[in-house]
Amino acid sequence: MANYFIKRILTMIPTLIIISMLVFIIIQLPPGDYLESMIAELESQGESVDPQQIQFLRQEYGLDKPIWQQYFVWITGFVQGDLGYSFEYNLPVAEVVGDKMWLTILVSFFTIILTWLIAFPIGMYSATHPYSWSDYSLTFLGFLGLATPNFLLALVMLYLANQYFGTSIGGLMDSEYIDQPWSWGKFKSVLEHLWIPVIVIGTSGTAGMIRRLRANLLDELRKPYVVTARAKGMGEFKLLTKYPLRLSLNFFIADIGSLLPSVISGAEVVAVVLSLPTTGPILLAALQSQDMYLAGSFLMFLAILTVVGVLVSDIALAMLDPRIRLQGGIKK
Repeated sequence: MANYFIKRILTMIPTLIIISMLVFIIIQLPPGDYLESMIAELESQGESVDPQQIQFLRQEYGLDKPIWQQYFVWITGFVQGDLGYSFEYNLPVAEVVGDKMWLTILVSFFTIILTWLIAFPIGMYSATHPYSWSDYSLTFLGFLGLATPNFLLALVMLYLANQYFGTSIGGLMDSEYIDQPWSWGKFKSVLEHLWIPVIVIGTSGTAGMIRRLRANLLDELRKPYVVTARAKGMGEFKLLTKYPLRLSLNFFIADIGSLLPSVISGAEVVAVVLSLPTTGPILLAALQSQDMYLAGSFLMFLAILTVVGVLVSDIALAMLDPRIRLQGGIKK
């Protein structure tokens, strides 16, 4: 296990270096840069642009340097904890993200908890009562949840709230708490507004987890060791939780690799529809405006979480399921 862990850590370093290069190149692929986009926007509004001021800003931001020098400056600062400077917000990237990062983590955390609390009991019930009317009903609801885009559900809920209750359910807090320091009142306001985005974002994930858990449990419950344990008189609940459920959680552990970055990125489209002050809209805006340090640092952070999540899931899978070995070859 120790050798495997060391090898994976050493492999992660060149992997992240290559990812950082790809991220920076992809951000630079669209023609122009942030200043050229800003010039085009100003000219479309009929405002004049001073060429000397633009040249000064280009030198100030380092946009006049070759791309490899820009990359070196960015990645060196990133390793040292300096995430760079956001052109659009005229602030360091760390300050731009600020509270929005914690709000994103809060929304994602409660979404994950809701998904688990709903998916596990329903998935276990469907697997132990296959092809019954209740199973068919839950299956229909699961397919409905999978087929409904999250942003469409958000739009429907916005319409219903405005049409029948005369209120808006967008945002994560009351207007008087926006851009205000944290207080008990602000925290209560966030909790009051939290349940709408949690339900909207968690719908498809819950439906998908129910279907996968049901399929894996059905497969495990048909295996000979379950028949043998049942023949020996083991109780159904103990039999279900001791081995079949444990072995059916492999997919759940394997999802850690994608779960960690999703905790930070959040549901971007839903966040835009519901006007959530999370990091998703910031990432989309940074990519559209070619705010390269903000977008690059954000994407690099997601890549780090993905690589770390995959490592954690591999080690957890080996601990959960003894059939999985971390080393290749034939065991003699």
